[in-house]
Amino acid sequence: MIQRIQSLYLLLAAGGGTAALFYNLWKAKLSNGTETYVNASSNYLLFVLYTIIILVALICIFLFKKRKLQFRLTIFNILFTTGAIAYQYYIVQETANKLSTGGTTIASASYLPASFLPILIIIFLFLAARGIYKDEKLIKSLDRLR
Repeated sequence: MIQRIQSLYLLLAAGGGTAALFYNLWKAKLSNGTETYVNASSNYLLFVLYTIIILVALICIFLFKKRKLQFRLTIFNILFTTGAIAYQYYIVQETANKLSTGGTTIASASYLPASFLPILIIIFLFLAARGIYKDEKLIKSLDRLR
């Protein structure tokens, strides 16, 4: 199970999801000197999305005997990660609008390195899906030779 490269990719995707769950994603420095952060732990829906991404990636590691289901769940997880990226962007925009309409001005705002982790998660999940597909293709070709 762990000797397959796609298991390593799935484990890296779960690790990236865990890191994105706990680190700050966006920082705004306000004109009065205070700083505001956006992280997945402070938003319930984003927290649930990242938790689902982590759990599905970990579950897929142990589905090595059911390659078709493993492949489908990995593709499903890619879609979930894409949704998490979109929702993360929406939360940042909403927070910026809320701060600017609340009477305070934003002196500087920036995405933090952890906000780019979902892109790495998608890459790892894509590589895992490709490895699962190659395994399935290899098994079908071996069955054909019997």
